[in-house]
Order: sequence, then C-alpha cells, then structure tokens
Amino acid sequence: MKKRFNIDEINELIATRRSIYPAQYTGEKVDDEIIDQMLENANWAPNHKHTEPWRFIVFTEAGLNELGKFQADIYKKVSTEKGEFDEAKMETLRNKPLSASHVIAIGMKRDEKKSVPVEEEIAAVAAAVQNMQLTASAYGVGCYWGSGGITYMEEAKEALALDKDDKLLGWLYVGVPKEGFWPAGKRSSINDKVNWVKG
Repeated sequence: MKKRFNIDEINELIATRRSIYPAQYTGEKVDDEIIDQMLENANWAPNHKHTEPWRFIVFTEAGLNELGKFQADIYKKVSTEKGEFDEAKMETLRNKPLSASHVIAIGMKRDEKKSVPVEEEIAAVAAAVQNMQLTASAYGVGCYWGSGGITYMEEAKEALALDKDDKLLGWLYVGVPKEGFWPAGKRSSINDKVNWVKG
C-alpha cells in the first residue's frame, strides 16, 4: 500500500499534542493567519449527513477584555441568584482571557431537522477542535480546551446567539508557549483498551 503522507510525522504530531495553559504563554500574539488555518482545518472534521455543526467566535486584542467582562458579568448574575457568588472566581474569569493571544468560543449548532442524534453533533465538534489543536501544535502554538466557568450556563449560550437546542462546549485558549516549554505526555498502553475479534 502506497503511503500518501509522511506517517512518521503524523504519528509524532498526534502523540506530542499537549494542552498548554494561559499561564504558560509568553503574551505574544499568534498570527491571525494561523488561527484562520486552524479554523479551516476544523471545517474538514468528519460529520454525519454533512450537518457541519461547529460554530466558533474568535476573541482577540480588545475582544479579550470584552470576553473577560462578559464572563464575569454572567457568572456574577447566575451565582448571586443561586447564593454561590465567589469574588475570586469572578476575577479569575475576568482576567484569564487576557493571558491568551486568542480565545475561541466553541459552539454546537443543532441541525434544524435533527437529522442525527445530538451526541453525533457533539462528537463532530470535538473532532473539529482536535483538528484545530493538531494544527496549532504543527505551528508550535499552544492551546487548551477549557469547559469551566460559565460554559454550561444558559445565559452564556444565549448571549453568544446559540439557540435552545444548541450547546456551548467551552473555550479554546491559544497562545505562544514560553521558550522550551512543551511538556512530555503519558498514556497507558492501547493494548489495555482494545479487543480484537478475528473469528
């Protein structure tokens, strides 16, 4: 069988992809052209019946301040109503985006016909995000997918123009890693997770 690409490079890219957090970014801006390529590659993720359910909003430059305020305001409103307000948590939500070059809101747009189960739409978005992460890694750019804070609050979803059946699935933080910082990974053996049936 003829190889179409350099499989060794592909294997290394996949195995060395890491979540790299905002505290480990230099503060330098990632070129928008790299973000564009990440998004373009996201658009080629597999999806059942070509629903293409991924939706993204990119925050950068002054938009990061807007995102921080947006997160803090929604958190304060919802947590106060529930009697769970924590000022330190609010300030973390306000300031965390400022450590990144870009933050990409990750949304799932439900097919109006509901052609496929919602689980398949979520899986398609996850595949799209993996494409973005691998693209970032290939450029030497750090990123991580966070899903804490206001992610699963209905008020956040509505403010990002996602409808009732849509979902906000988190935030992809993107930045330039500090010099020499790219952690090693660890996985248990795949053999512990696979059964072969050959008849």
